[in-house]
Amino acid sequence: MKATIYYTLMKHEDRTLYIAATEKGLCFVGSQNQPIEELSTWAEKRFPGSKLIRDDEKLQPYIMEITEYLYGHRKEFTVPMDYPGTPFQIAVWNALCEIPFGETRTYSEIANHIQKPAAVRAVGTAIGANPVLITVPCHRVIGKNGSLTGYRGGLGMKKHLLTIERESREQND
Repeated sequence: MKATIYYTLMKHEDRTLYIAATEKGLCFVGSQNQPIEELSTWAEKRFPGSKLIRDDEKLQPYIMEITEYLYGHRKEFTVPMDYPGTPFQIAVWNALCEIPFGETRTYSEIANHIQKPAAVRAVGTAIGANPVLITVPCHRVIGKNGSLTGYRGGLGMKKHLLTIERESREQND
């Protein structure tokens, strides 16, 4: 599926991350402080033969919402999304979007939520393939024992995002 993918390098405090969108919506949020190759490799797999075009202006609405989230001022995203995946992946990613801000779920709970209780490993694989970090909140999924588990953006980023949400909830309670 050829598409034009617009991207920019978003800067927030001492972190950078590449974000990208198609005409349909946000399609990629990268790991913090990673090179553009993370985006280009992903784009070649998901949108073979597509063009990557830098367009800081077109990405402004996405930057604004992600920045508001990172400052603890946004709990939900309203920008359109375009995350192609298998029906199973999309079911998992949609389930992630239903986890309330500041709360966590286990892989088993996600598997049960999508009515595939035996598919815990497949749920983990689908979560690992989530192309839009932060906005599809895979950082809210933790191990059964409450431990932080793998995260494409790194465990430091996962912990940071969970801390933002916890502190924002505490201020608003």
